[in-house]
Amino acid sequence: MSEQYKQAGVDVEAGYQAVEQMKKHVTRTLRPEVVGGLGAFAGIFDISQFNYNHPVLVTGTDGVGTKLKLAFEMEKHDTIGQDAVAMCVNDIVAQGADPLFFLDYIACGKNNPDQVEQIVKGIADGCEASGCSLIGGETAEMPGMYDPKEYDLAGFAVGISEKEELITGEDVRAGDAVIGLASSGLHSNGFSLVRKIIAEQNLNLKDTYPGLPEPLGEVLLTPTRLYANQVQIMKTQSTLKGVAHITGGGFYENIPRALPDGFGVEIDRNSWKQPAIFPFLQQQGNLSDEEMFGVFNMGIGMVVIISEAVREEVMNHLEQAGETAYHIGMVTAQEGIQWL
Repeated sequence: MSEQYKQAGVDVEAGYQAVEQMKKHVTRTLRPEVVGGLGAFAGIFDISQFNYNHPVLVTGTDGVGTKLKLAFEMEKHDTIGQDAVAMCVNDIVAQGADPLFFLDYIACGKNNPDQVEQIVKGIADGCEASGCSLIGGETAEMPGMYDPKEYDLAGFAVGISEKEELITGEDVRAGDAVIGLASSGLHSNGFSLVRKIIAEQNLNLKDTYPGLPEPLGEVLLTPTRLYANQVQIMKTQSTLKGVAHITGGGFYENIPRALPDGFGVEIDRNSWKQPAIFPFLQQQGNLSDEEMFGVFNMGIGMVVIISEAVREEVMNHLEQAGETAYHIGMVTAQEGIQWL
């Protein structure tokens, strides 16, 4: 390999080593439909055996945002990959799709095979948990673009659904029940504000503050939950009228995306228990309730809208499956979010 290229900052041999180290993680995600192996120019997924009358593909792409900055500071890279998967997979699940496969993109200042392996481990964890395969990706070494110890991470997910079973929100009506599925914490949104609070209050990521179960950095790096299995449980029990993945913009931006024009929701914010990190950040940042619910998920990672007539049955099935779900409100004929 070119010694001049290596002197320019690109170590091709390190790239080969990273691929070898990540293979064991990729392998555990593979579904029978995956054609070929890691290392081809493109990933191939065979859908010819699927029994759909009117199949549609549903896609989503996203990154992890400035949560990466905390991973760099904590030197912890084994969970951030799950964040990338979850941010994409949860979006396509919200439209009613079953995840099929995922591709990742890692851009770094210097290819550190051990670090890349840890990132891919997290990606594989997320893929395995959501039933999709990691069928390809790209690791780009870009000296001069990124600090040698830093990287960016993004992904792309593809799912499939029967066209008639897509979740569009068009059948939502006033009186429908609003169900909240618990989040694991901040997930991957609002970290620019979090980092601002940390800097202004001189907080230490390695310290454990009153009310928090672990050091602050560990709590903040808790990976995003995946909701593919939970939504599948509800799909088999009832027709899901609307689903909102609570990401950037919190409740105010995301819940209306699951509703037809002219409808809103009434939410009882006392109907679920918020993880400790939210009141901690609100106090440290002196933030209003409105700002908190407009930036963070506040302990509800996904909102599902179903008919009130089947609410109790669906909630029972979720409980039996070990899921933490809350009846947080109802749909109204008034646009926007009203708080009880």
